Amino acid sequence: MKDTVKIRWHGRGRQSAKTAALLLADVAFKTGKYVQGFPEYGPERMGAPITAYNRVSSEPITVHSNIYEPDYVVVVDESLLESIDVTKGLSKDGAVIINSEHTKEELMPMLHGYEGSVYTVDAKAISIKALGKNYPNSPMLAATVAVSKIMEKDAFLKEMKASFEHKFAKKPEVIDGNMQALEMALNEV
Repeated sequence: MKDTVKIRWHGRGRQSAKTAALLLADVAFKTGKYVQGFPEYGPERMGAPITAYNRVSSEPITVHSNIYEPDYVVVVDESLLESIDVTKGLSKDGAVIINSEHTKEELMPMLHGYEGSVYTVDAKAISIKALGKNYPNSPMLAATVAVSKIMEKDAFLKEMKASFEHKFAKKPEVIDGNMQALEMALNEV
């Protein structure tokens, strides 16, 4: 399945890395792609490291396992760089997307000699500015779409707005903040 884009997410419980992976699957599906979005379950608790995965393809997906050789790795919590080799299995043709206020150069020593592309996005600052709280999943989701180019920006924003309108039907004020966070992250990356 050479047309399949494989993404591995690293985060901590309650940071919504799992939710971002599921949202990506939902939005990609609505744009006509075949998708998978799933977490790796273990003894999850608030603050514990978690992993989630996406496969996105224009062809049916027949593999049903964790992703050991991702095309992209998304790190929602940069403190995980100290304890987990997030680049394990990642090709130098791929990319790492890290939620951090630090520069790529500052983070490179923690990436175990990884030679591929590294992108940073300050999802915390974006979410605080757009939403008033630290919800990094929307900015990280947008950054992932921008870097991976798995769908067109306009299609992504259209489907995300529809998803937010459904999810937050009783809290419409949250929709604008989330859309602003998505657009800010798309522009920052």
